[in-house]
Amino acid sequence: MKTENIYIHAKRISSIFMLVCIFNVHSIDAQSFRGKIFDQYKIPLVGAYIENVNSDHPHHTHSRELGDFILEDVHVGDTLQVTFFGFENQRIIIENADKELVVVLQEKSFDLDEVVVGQDIKSINFITDIDIKTNPVQSSQEVLRKVPGLFIGQHAGGGKAEQIFLRGFDIDHGTDIAIAVDGMSVNMVSHAHGQGYADLHFVTPEIIENIDFGKGPYYANKGNFATAGYVDFQLKERLNKSMFSIEAGRFNTFRSVGLFNLLQTEKHNAYAAAEYLITDGPFESSQNFNRLNLMAKYTGRLENLDKISVLFSHFKSRWDASGQIPERVVETDQITRFGAIDDTEGGYTGRTNIALDFTKSIDNQTFVKSNVYYSLYDFELYSNFTFFLNDPENGDQIRQKEDRQIFGINTEWNHISNFDNSELLLQIGAGIRYDDINDNELSRTLNRKNTLSQIQFGDVDESNIFAYANMEYELGNWLVNPGIRFDYFKFNYTDRFHPTYKSESRSTAIPSPNFNLVYSPNRDIQFFLKTGIGFHSNDTRLVLNPEQKDILPAAYGADIGTIWKPLPRMLVNTALWYLFLQQEFVYVGDEGVVEPSGKTRRLGIDFDLRYQFLDWLYADADVTYTLARSIEEEVDNQYIPLAPITTATGGLNMKKGQLFGGINVRYLADRPANEDNSIVAKGYFITDFNMGYQFRKLSFGINVENLFNVDWNEAQFATESRLFNEPEPIEEIHFTPGTPFYIKGSIKYEF
Repeated sequence: MKTENIYIHAKRISSIFMLVCIFNVHSIDAQSFRGKIFDQYKIPLVGAYIENVNSDHPHHTHSRELGDFILEDVHVGDTLQVTFFGFENQRIIIENADKELVVVLQEKSFDLDEVVVGQDIKSINFITDIDIKTNPVQSSQEVLRKVPGLFIGQHAGGGKAEQIFLRGFDIDHGTDIAIAVDGMSVNMVSHAHGQGYADLHFVTPEIIENIDFGKGPYYANKGNFATAGYVDFQLKERLNKSMFSIEAGRFNTFRSVGLFNLLQTEKHNAYAAAEYLITDGPFESSQNFNRLNLMAKYTGRLENLDKISVLFSHFKSRWDASGQIPERVVETDQITRFGAIDDTEGGYTGRTNIALDFTKSIDNQTFVKSNVYYSLYDFELYSNFTFFLNDPENGDQIRQKEDRQIFGINTEWNHISNFDNSELLLQIGAGIRYDDINDNELSRTLNRKNTLSQIQFGDVDESNIFAYANMEYELGNWLVNPGIRFDYFKFNYTDRFHPTYKSESRSTAIPSPNFNLVYSPNRDIQFFLKTGIGFHSNDTRLVLNPEQKDILPAAYGADIGTIWKPLPRMLVNTALWYLFLQQEFVYVGDEGVVEPSGKTRRLGIDFDLRYQFLDWLYADADVTYTLARSIEEEVDNQYIPLAPITTATGGLNMKKGQLFGGINVRYLADRPANEDNSIVAKGYFITDFNMGYQFRKLSFGINVENLFNVDWNEAQFATESRLFNEPEPIEEIHFTPGTPFYIKGSIKYEF
């Protein structure tokens, strides 16, 4: 689609928004019935399902950001049913239709029978809600695995951001998935190691409250990198209890976590969290890995349901790594699977965050939520992908390093109108993100001490200014969701190699329209069609290359599918999807740069199932199949390296009385490692197990990874390399071995 056509469509959508706003903002029904939904701690519940069961045509709505709701056609004597996942249902007989209703729900062991699919663009988020409650996250590495169909791989000692796979993408460390925590972007633009680099290790898993995710470029409030999808993590506002835990396991692993209530009243809550982790890992050369996380968060409820939240966190990590090793050295017994060619790899990274969130209620139909954040980040990584290919004497070790500051501001205006048995949600948002990156460096080094030469060295300033409008219009059993987003980028680079000061710059903009349609004939089934255009930005150093034309390559996507409950305690999601990219990326390890490699298309199917066999026994299964191809290459050369074809995860988890545990599996099939599929990345099938028992304030647990001690390769690349004693380079699979049988025990005390 040409840029001119995109702008025409964007203009049409904008005109529709203006007409809808003019027509509907003043169409409020004076007879609207109002209420608020809270939990037992007086915290508003967002997304509760409220239905008038007495109406000839049952009306329903959902609670909003502040826990409030508006429902039409409610009369004295009507019965409202309030449902929220993980809470006791309530039925309330209306005695006064003019008085605001306040409902307090009590937590309970959840029942899938109570899940309402309904008219919601994000109904699929029930899956992560279920998974977090039935199988809590065991480590920061597992956080992303809670997204159905998403796989990760670690290949640099545990401290480097994980490699991500989703919807037929080798996303590297975040090129095509937008990740955020409490409104703060995790992805790093123009990063020293790779565009979109997303390191989530600053998040302690025990403080995650919920996970909001979506696949595809269909959401107006998601911009850069949200092509394959997005993941937003929301951290807890309060702690029910303070806790302290200790974990110890194989490979000299020790982890300690403390969560401490500092303030707990009806309107004010504050807590602190601390995590410390050390491990040597399974490698012959110790990883010497250590990580420290500190965090404090305050949330206050003000007058008129206004809310303010302040977060501070600090993270640092240091590690050594054995890197990726070629298959030939293991097959000839030169080293073991856990040996190394260059064991001087590794690095250091740190991040400090300050964030402020404020939600302001304007009136009964309108509120504004805003957040501002600042991150101070530093990074240093030593790698050796090719050993002695480029420098036969000193080796090919490289250093990638940077110091960064990130400033972000986001504001969103929300307005709901109710009229004629319909509901209209309007959202208008705007924001700015500015990255100030100093000493962005790529150098050739020796033994992590000597700098042999500098390849790149400079400062990056990158700005992203954006605005969007989104509408959700419920009409009977239909939900219509058009949206439009505009992003403006300004790229600046100061090359420190230039003999005199020289700053290069370039700017561009892109519109991203979307249109989603949901049909829900009843509360147990939803049919959906999602369409949209997304994008990912390029590294500033590539943008300023005169030969680089596609600064913001677009992604065109569509999903069609259904979410339904064929049985009261079964939830099934199926989706057939398509995604076309104007430009793909390939990371060139020995040069440390990203290069464009043409247009691609992906077609796939997702299948997700959650089933509650008994009150205490839960099953889950996620299966994906994807066909991914480059479309500008010869037929035999169209494979996309490392693009997943078939993935599957599943498990059985239980929680009965004081006993809890589960067994879970994950499967990744063989996939091409290069463009002609002559080199294949081997698949794997891994089984994990956990079991625990809670005795009053104490909990005891055992966690086993790779229960059957399978030899598997966690990260794999087709790389051309040369060893010190080899006359010619060889291209083959280079891999990082996956964790062998690993067991750890844990003790947790709540107080």
